[in-house]
Amino acid sequence: MVVERQYIRADQFLEVVAAPQYDDCIVELVNGEIIEMPKPGGEHGEIAMRVGAMLFNYVSAHDLGRVTAADTGFVFERNPDGRDTVRGLDVAFIQKAKATKPLAQSLVSIVPDLAVEVVSPGNEAKDIRKKVRQLLNAGTPLIWVVYPDMRIVDAHTSAGATTFEENGVLTGGDILPGFEVRVADIFPS
Repeated sequence: MVVERQYIRADQFLEVVAAPQYDDCIVELVNGEIIEMPKPGGEHGEIAMRVGAMLFNYVSAHDLGRVTAADTGFVFERNPDGRDTVRGLDVAFIQKAKATKPLAQSLVSIVPDLAVEVVSPGNEAKDIRKKVRQLLNAGTPLIWVVYPDMRIVDAHTSAGATTFEENGVLTGGDILPGFEVRVADIFPS
């Protein structure tokens, strides 16, 4: 007898992870399956907050859109077979034209224009690469992957990746015109 595998859809995800067994977990939905993510530490949180604050201040001052943080759940893909993907992003920016009203309490189904991931010691390289690929496939034009241990940031676009060293300057490019931040300013001193 063959047992058909049951996958969780994005619209079921929040209900499923509200169960007590997930109370003390950070989880994502990848290809219809729940995966547990490592809990971030203090450095991770401080870096995510620093980047989020810089983006929020710039976006707010120029009325450019919305900035999210705290592993906000974004629906990356919905598949007819139920193998949906919902990922949490440390920081994300959505242009005003795509988010004219405050975001709903549910998962965000709008593709972010900029996604920021801060790598924790418990993150696996293959999962970070997969998340970047999923973001690019979903249509996110710019992804920053922050590596605290090396004090560098990889900026990913559909054209490839560029590494910015500590003395480099990240820009918002066409996504956030005029936005600049020194890589060194991302990291606590």
